[in-house]
Amino acid sequence: MEIMWEDKGSNIFTLENALKAIHPDTELVLLPETFSTGFPSGENKEHVRALSERNTGETIERIKTLAYKYNVAIAGTFIADTGGLLFNRAFFIEPTGDEYFADKRHLFTMAGEDKVFSKGDSRLFVRYRGWNIAMVVCYDIRFPAWCRNINNQYDLLLVAANWPEVRIDAWKKLLPARAIENLSYVAAVDCMGIDKNGFKYDGSSFIFDFKGNDVSVRDEKNRFVYASLSRNKLDSFREKFPAWRDADI
Repeated sequence: MEIMWEDKGSNIFTLENALKAIHPDTELVLLPETFSTGFPSGENKEHVRALSERNTGETIERIKTLAYKYNVAIAGTFIADTGGLLFNRAFFIEPTGDEYFADKRHLFTMAGEDKVFSKGDSRLFVRYRGWNIAMVVCYDIRFPAWCRNINNQYDLLLVAANWPEVRIDAWKKLLPARAIENLSYVAAVDCMGIDKNGFKYDGSSFIFDFKGNDVSVRDEKNRFVYASLSRNKLDSFREKFPAWRDADI
């Protein structure tokens, strides 16, 4: 997704149009970090506050409508305001309207994210259609202790990001590493385009299996990256190669 910076209307319209072309068997859609506004690096807090919403705001309400319409879960992040504090908030919305939220833990200090947002204290976890799913946000993926999959508590790790092209080699190494060490699928989405600070984003989005293999299937025309995930294959591998039993807490 190419994000129009600070233009919620255009970004939600882009999503609505994209979903018209979605594969009918799709069960889960993952969006880039702060998909509706872009990542507000280098901004003062009050400027960012003008872009923020509550969990009951327009962005989540529109997501709920789309999740119901297409019978898919939709996950991503948005700029949230709770009690006067701002958060980079991950969301997971089911077709039923059930909603789950958690705030980004590791704030990207090099861009001053910590000067604007408050950090979260828990990962997002959800049980969806027989899968245990966890979600982290962008910079979080650099921290293996935060992503740790203790006793196979998750089967799929979602990563929503605005990861610039200048550091994309690290992104491409960290994602399969998290998959291998946690014996889990990892689905990660990055945005495209150029932000208002001139940083380029190349849309490097991937789905890795539990062995670190790229299992992505790319629909270049509609800019979707697909994969079919198998619980049978995952469970079989965990039983055959139970490294998780020897993991450090």
